[in-house]
Amino acid sequence: MDRLCDEVIQLIFYELSDPGPLTKSSRRFHAFSQDPYIRAHYFLTRYGEEHAIYYALGRGRVINEAVLDMLLTTGAHLSRYLVQIAIHHYFHTQAHFIKTPWVRTMSLKVFVYFMHLAEKKYGEIPHGKGEDDGSMFMAFLKESRMPPASKFISWEIIKDILEKYNDPIMSQFPLILAIEPRLLPYATANGFKMDTKYRDFVFRKMFEKPLASSEIRADDIARNVRELCELDATMFVTRTVAAEICMEAKLNEPGYSALKQLDKSGHLHFELSSLVEDLLKTFLKTRSICNVATGDVLRHLYADFPSPDPAARLVVLIAVFIAAENLQQDPSIVHARLETLGVLPLTDKDLYNVLINPFVERYNVLLSYAREEVGVKEDGTKGMDAKQIRDLVEVVCMKCLEVACKGKLLKKLYDGFPSVNNAVMKRVLEKYTIKLEDVPEWDDNCLSPHYEASLCRDFVIHGVGDIHTQESLLADVDDKEQKLTVDEEEKEYSAKQGVSMPIEEQQEAGLDLGSITQESLSAMIRQDEVTPVRSRRRIYYHAYGDTGKLHYPHDPLHVGRWIKLNFGIKSSVTAVFLTHAIINENSGMLHYYFMRGDGGFSELTSSHVPVTLKHFQILARLGRAPVRFNSSYFYIFQEIECGAEFYLDEDDYISKQDIAKNLLNDAVVKKEASSSSLPPSPASRESPSSSSRGRKRPRRSVAKVRSYALDTDSEDFVMDDYGDFSTFGHSEKKVVKDSNLQQWIKHLTELCKDEERKYKEIKKRAEKAAEPGSKVRVMKTEFLKALGSNLRTLRKLEAEKRLKYFGTEDPAEYYSDDDEYTTKRIIRRRRPDPY
Repeated sequence: MDRLCDEVIQLIFYELSDPGPLTKSSRRFHAFSQDPYIRAHYFLTRYGEEHAIYYALGRGRVINEAVLDMLLTTGAHLSRYLVQIAIHHYFHTQAHFIKTPWVRTMSLKVFVYFMHLAEKKYGEIPHGKGEDDGSMFMAFLKESRMPPASKFISWEIIKDILEKYNDPIMSQFPLILAIEPRLLPYATANGFKMDTKYRDFVFRKMFEKPLASSEIRADDIARNVRELCELDATMFVTRTVAAEICMEAKLNEPGYSALKQLDKSGHLHFELSSLVEDLLKTFLKTRSICNVATGDVLRHLYADFPSPDPAARLVVLIAVFIAAENLQQDPSIVHARLETLGVLPLTDKDLYNVLINPFVERYNVLLSYAREEVGVKEDGTKGMDAKQIRDLVEVVCMKCLEVACKGKLLKKLYDGFPSVNNAVMKRVLEKYTIKLEDVPEWDDNCLSPHYEASLCRDFVIHGVGDIHTQESLLADVDDKEQKLTVDEEEKEYSAKQGVSMPIEEQQEAGLDLGSITQESLSAMIRQDEVTPVRSRRRIYYHAYGDTGKLHYPHDPLHVGRWIKLNFGIKSSVTAVFLTHAIINENSGMLHYYFMRGDGGFSELTSSHVPVTLKHFQILARLGRAPVRFNSSYFYIFQEIECGAEFYLDEDDYISKQDIAKNLLNDAVVKKEASSSSLPPSPASRESPSSSSRGRKRPRRSVAKVRSYALDTDSEDFVMDDYGDFSTFGHSEKKVVKDSNLQQWIKHLTELCKDEERKYKEIKKRAEKAAEPGSKVRVMKTEFLKALGSNLRTLRKLEAEKRLKYFGTEDPAEYYSDDDEYTTKRIIRRRRPDPY
């Protein structure tokens, strides 16, 4: 170190946050640090010209008259406001935002010399309460929304503070720019650089709704925006701020009018009509469309900027009919409002699109309007007749089955139009019944991971799905145009959501026009003001309390919940919905299906929708079965543990008197009769139970339907079925029927073996296809791992029940009553007490 030249030592000093310890290590270093030039340039190098004096005043022990002279002569920035703050702080008057000793570490002699230099530069410096430049800035901000006659601080005073006294820019200066953009050049001369993160904040304040007593007009707002954009090329109105202004189109008329003026003069980087169109389309799947005030704004925007887009037109139709339902308006009033908006004439497809929207839960006004104004009846009069209305309701009911949150509307239509009830039940069984062979295998990586059922989706987590398809929105287009995929629609929508100009042009221009939200301008201004400045870059404005953007109604009724209430637990329709809920992992719906009617959990399976072996087979094909407490598969295994009856599939427990199943059978019989006039053969008239195949046990021949359900978990049944064992000798045997739990264990064990066999075959094929010597790892499916662990739990439960009912001594043999899995088991019973 002693051999280093002074220039290198100087560079080392500049890199240290506290050179004090280094100066004590050597006399040379100590003498080197006493040089005023070294001390002054230490602060200039580390903190820059703007902040050098501020940080130097906080190191009072190393500051003297020579260092202060050197700082001012070498370019350090000294403003009058900094001098005023230093005086207040040193004499303990005003400096509430400084929590450190700062200038109080300086000696009085040095500080007096500092005040002498400041007075020499700026003359008489006001230092009284409320006379400093910071107070003048704050007064200017407070008076910005007052009438001109009531203002005491003019913009010329702020101009002199910036131009003559070189005051540094305060954190509130973006607000000043929103009030008076002409101050920007003077602030830039003092080293101010506008951060783009304050851009939206500045323009929000520019377009803020003026007070009633204020004389600010739309022309003044538009002029200020133009001046600021001309002074700084990085300042422009984004789509985010413009959308917020549009959301206050009726409350903030000056701001909205100024925005339209800027659009006409070409000072916006986007077309306002395209912005309004994209803003309207965001309400198609959000709850905020139900708000009456929001609906008024949407109609006002559409009236100013009519859009040819069918989605934007549909949003306006939904807003009109929701408001009409809330106010119970007559069809004539609705017609006049639609005529004013220019969305007439309406078709039956428009009515269908309105009714299937997730947030439309009533239909009275809409159907009343359809009977008077939509279409033409057979007699030539205007309106829809009863048959047309019934056909419309039937189509809407079919679609509502797939929209999980439409339970309220589906229930009202089902009760109000009994003629469509049979069609709904038949549609569920015809279209949505899932067969085992229709489910893809888990080794098909293209289909199985993305496979989902159409019914019983969890709309709280996954949304309402793709409700409005391209063909439902566009009535008169070619088939090729109708077959757009969902991905293409989402890409097109997201592109319009972010920018209105092409992406390539936006990148070339270096613009970030922002995204569209549904927040109002006033709400975002309040959010900006209550948020600390340091936290603004990390704020998430819509993280808390924003329920307007939820994609399901306020108080929805799940379609699956209504199905169970309406059709019962052992209906073929309910069975279809249960299968769909299991495939879609809808835990909330399964929790309701396996509960009592009053909403509480119960171990009485008589109040539950039955679980069948088919459900496990479907899950085995999909390979899905994560074992979590909140998972849907938890409820399935819990049902078995609670004593669920064993069924192979839903046909085992559905009664022959089931209405939906009989409707489907009648339709099939009619179809076969119409397709063939030949009489049925004698073999086809025989029932499945009259087969000539021999049977091992005579009592199975009396069974008219296939059923393995026999509850043996209760103690009364066990004693009746097994008899009083005290009357039998040790060599006597009793043949009994498997309990439900034993049948579940037996069939699930066979299913587990089949899945193990498939897994080993796939692993062998992978090993043959791999290179020699390489290790091949094939993961087991989640279902196989979950089934293995749960089978152990079920076997343990079954052993505990046997121990409870039969004891551990004197085995008694019993046989399974199933031909396919005939096994021999040992049951131990207690010996009678000889005493």
